[in-house]
Amino acid sequence: MEPVLKVQGLVVDFGEVRAVDGFDLSVGAGTSVALVGRNGAGKSTTMRVLGGVLPPSSGSVVVAGVDAARDPARVRAAVGYCPDVGGLIPRATPWEHLQLAARLREMADGWEERARDLLDRFELAGVADRITAGFSHGMGRRLSVVLAAFHEPRVLLLDEPFDGVDPLGVDATMEVVRQARATGAAVLVSTHLLHLAVEACNEAVVLKAGRVVAAAPASELVGEDGRERYRTLIS
Repeated sequence: MEPVLKVQGLVVDFGEVRAVDGFDLSVGAGTSVALVGRNGAGKSTTMRVLGGVLPPSSGSVVVAGVDAARDPARVRAAVGYCPDVGGLIPRATPWEHLQLAARLREMADGWEERARDLLDRFELAGVADRITAGFSHGMGRRLSVVLAAFHEPRVLLLDEPFDGVDPLGVDATMEVVRQARATGAAVLVSTHLLHLAVEACNEAVVLKAGRVVAAAPASELVGEDGRERYRTLIS
């Protein structure tokens, strides 16, 4: 079976700076992979390419059967992407964000039930009619995860979804990952929080200076031995 997400030799340059240097990845249906590494390792840049937001400098990126370099618009239609920062409309409410997403993605009638369920799970129902300009960082993170998962995409990309999020929000995000995998989606979670990465995902890819330095089952990075191995890899 073809992987839902396949990356070969991905390179991303910003002028003379190489942010991603020969990245390879294959993610099958129902699989969740954690991208872990220090700040500046290339995690968010990689996620932007996979989300169809940033073009690759070279290499092959195929997302849900679509070449990201040739048709980034179709990639954006196939994925649910929670960016590491931004992505929200400051003068719009959570409910207006969901209405807009439903319209742009041409979701079938009845989307309101799923929208309310997600808002409830992420404890955003009480602020569904408040503009997001006044949201805390954690509230914004939770809403970004809701919007990414809303249309039940084939590829779910969550970039730093746990940053500044309280335990209930973490639990809700973990459940979103589990449900996405159960429906056959490929899930990629980028985070610098190792303990949450290995809990959310069944595989882990360690990045350093834009390159993959290790790829292993997430269980191999659990506990003190796992943390020590991780520290060695990124040092």
